[in-house]
Amino acid sequence: MPAANRSSHIHCLGLNHNTANVALREQLAFTSHRLQTALARLGCGDDPAWRDIQELAILSTCNRVELYAVGAGPIFDELETFLSDTQNTAIAEFSTSLYRLIDNEATEHLMRVACGLDSVVIGEPQILGQVTDAYAAANQQGTAGKILSQLFQSAIHAGKRARSETTINHSPASISSVAVNLISATVQDLPSAQVMVLGAGEMAELAVESLRKRGVNNILVINRTVQRAQELAQRWAGRAAALEMLLDHLPEADVVITSTGAPHIVIWRSMVEEAFRRRPHRPMVFMDIAVPRDVDEEVKKIPGIRLYDIDSLSELLQTSLAQRQAQIPKVEEILAEELAGFKAYLSSLDVVPIIVEMRKQADNIRRTEIKKAMQRMPDLTPEMEKQIEALTTAIVNKILHRPTIRLRGESCGLYAADFASLTRYLFGLDER
Repeated sequence: MPAANRSSHIHCLGLNHNTANVALREQLAFTSHRLQTALARLGCGDDPAWRDIQELAILSTCNRVELYAVGAGPIFDELETFLSDTQNTAIAEFSTSLYRLIDNEATEHLMRVACGLDSVVIGEPQILGQVTDAYAAANQQGTAGKILSQLFQSAIHAGKRARSETTINHSPASISSVAVNLISATVQDLPSAQVMVLGAGEMAELAVESLRKRGVNNILVINRTVQRAQELAQRWAGRAAALEMLLDHLPEADVVITSTGAPHIVIWRSMVEEAFRRRPHRPMVFMDIAVPRDVDEEVKKIPGIRLYDIDSLSELLQTSLAQRQAQIPKVEEILAEELAGFKAYLSSLDVVPIIVEMRKQADNIRRTEIKKAMQRMPDLTPEMEKQIEALTTAIVNKILHRPTIRLRGESCGLYAADFASLTRYLFGLDER
């Protein structure tokens, strides 16, 4: 794989939930094995169609497929060919769904992705780990050079800061997560709580999955079709029962999640009052996610009962998302700092080779002049030659010390490129 140089550019070729439907995203998504294989093929450098791709990392999730590459550029055609070949999909099938970003736009995009600002749900935490995995895979296959390595390290650092210095990922960001937060705030010793799931709705299932992540194990599924209840109960390592057994099991439940397709109320106030009398001093939480509602609205008037329906959960979700939105300016400040740091690194790439060349040129001149002088002084002892060598080296170092310090200092400044160009001109470093 060719080595990247400072004349190279950073590219991002990708598609996400905003530009492509789920079917196309699934078609182009990389499994872990396929991603490693694709990077390994590039690392071998045996395909002339990709010879201009100097560095590459692939970020592939359920919501995005993005190729981050370094090349003399623009190399978007090569990246499209790479994606097409490795995923066995014609370019025409995905070309119109792609975005093509270069240099500053590509850099900022990755940092926004790592911070969760480009996700379906702002601030979602999984994406940072996925960015980290993408970098690790590129490192393992040797396709991340010095530029992409620094870029991904900066993006990962920005993502970590966004999570530690702001609360952008603290508030619940889905109906199910809002529901579980409410349940957690209401039910003491949540892992020991008895959860009843009435019906088999998708949102109820998601809520139960969230509860399982918090250690809840006691789950009873009640459904009109017992077979369906048994299937879900088996998935959650719970129990199953027929709808006719609802009244028998209701007093056991600390949490009731309802998501039936019934066109009428299934749980009436009188049923809850009877169940509550059989469980004194133990509160109950009803999470009614059905449309139309499963639980009688009068139930919320019973002391010790909490009832949430889809409307109340939606209101809380909007409040929660607004809290995340309010954190965006703080995250943007972090992004600005990390972007400035990365740009300073890129600028330093201009200066460091110049300093090396400048010192190499000066040392070559020193060696040439010493050789000439030695020829005119044949009687010098080895000790004298060492002293002359040390003296001339010290003179060169002192002469170049201040210019070196100044150049390094300006490498992070606004006029770094101008200083680099002027130094090359003054010292004739471009002359061959």
